Amino acid sequence: MKKAVVFDNSGTLIERYRVIKDVISGNLFTDINSLDLIDQTDSLALVVLQYNTNKLMDLDSNTLLSDVIKEYDIDFDVSFTNFETTKEDVKEILYNENSAIISDITDGFPILREKVPHMQLCNGSAVILDMDVGIIAYTITSAGKLFDGVIDTVSELKSQGCEIVLASGDRKGAINRLADMIGVKKENAHGSISTRGKCEIVKSLQDDGYKVMMVGDGLNDVLAFKQADVSVLTIEQQEEVSPKLMDKTDYIVESIKEVKEIDF
Repeated sequence: MKKAVVFDNSGTLIERYRVIKDVISGNLFTDINSLDLIDQTDSLALVVLQYNTNKLMDLDSNTLLSDVIKEYDIDFDVSFTNFETTKEDVKEILYNENSAIISDITDGFPILREKVPHMQLCNGSAVILDMDVGIIAYTITSAGKLFDGVIDTVSELKSQGCEIVLASGDRKGAINRLADMIGVKKENAHGSISTRGKCEIVKSLQDDGYKVMMVGDGLNDVLAFKQADVSVLTIEQQEEVSPKLMDKTDYIVESIKEVKEIDF
């Protein structure tokens, strides 16, 4: 039987560093899991901006994010939420929000540079919308570096005949670059994928005759875990794992290197 391994990115292949800013209070956090934050509510939505965040440094830091999104026609995708919403509903808020400014994203840059002096991959920026109130409640800036052994693990799985697929909620440009770095075909690199979208990728592979292993670390992997023939939870990021995920996985690994040893 054909086999495929679907990898999440951030926290799974990439050691993730993120800065979350509370737009209202101005506080910066580096120890909050954005997915856990959203999972506690029925009004928050994680929205990934398809834009090279570094370009914001060339703009006036007091410019409204809504004005930047409109002027540069920045595309976006809803990556994680606990309720049904539409792109039009999200667009309405993003285009008219009048509190979040560029510095709410760029304020996190110095912290990221300190954490990751030689950043291999900038995942970019995202916002967390409060859909009930109609505001950008939080901004997220993230960056990272490959976990040790990622390239060797992918190479070994490919030598075993496995098809390698990336399915991540992170920015599409970052996922395409990651695919180049670790030797994954561009057509197998899927960025800005929602929780349901990851599940659909697994199902599509199964429909094509593949036995599928899903490897991930967060709540946005839970539906793909349930759909996959084999699910693997990585805890290499060393963050607290939601109980919702712990009981939905077949294997728990402390290093990505252990994935190539799993027989499926």
